[in-house]
Amino acid sequence: MRLVTMNHQADQFAGFILAGGRSSRMGRDKALLEIDGITMLDRAVELVVSAGISVAVLGAPAEFDRRRLRVPVIADEWPGLGPLGGIATALHQTQAAGNLIVACDMPYLTADWLRFLLQRAKASSADAVVPRSERGPEPLCAVYHRRAEGTIREALQQGKRKVTEVVTMLNPEYVEPGEWKAFDSGGLLFKNMNRPEDYEKAQAISSRRAKT
Repeated sequence: MRLVTMNHQADQFAGFILAGGRSSRMGRDKALLEIDGITMLDRAVELVVSAGISVAVLGAPAEFDRRRLRVPVIADEWPGLGPLGGIATALHQTQAAGNLIVACDMPYLTADWLRFLLQRAKASSADAVVPRSERGPEPLCAVYHRRAEGTIREALQQGKRKVTEVVTMLNPEYVEPGEWKAFDSGGLLFKNMNRPEDYEKAQAISSRRAKT
């Protein structure tokens, strides 16, 4: 059964939060970590909603109160295969042409940036619109056209698991640093949290920003 999106942009965009990671390096579920009293999963949902589109969560933690979350929760159709499996699941479930995929462990994302990214995707004919940093493509905060599902599904069936490798197969349109750094001059926008020290840094930065 495919997910039905429900707002004025339903035919164009839907949002999906990837929340099913193992969090092995963090030692606890990253989706449940709190910054300023808000879990990372709640924060990600709020950001996508504030960007003006509907949202669903892929693989919410079992401990999370799904009734309180108040958005659809979708089981991963490719369990154990990482974010690429989550993206394939989202593109199979969606009825929207453009699909914003956001990992739940990115504490520096902003609603303004997401709105800009959606506008770029709206004007693009590419199968994916992906920001690019000094590390390369940033595919876990990107917009994918639903027609990309076939390529991603085939890559999974061939044993490919690395999202940055597969996203290049989509001939994406890149959003370069000269554009996205207008939303974060410090270059943190796509930093995620893999280890406890990453979490501590995000907490400290959030605390400093709250005081300014």
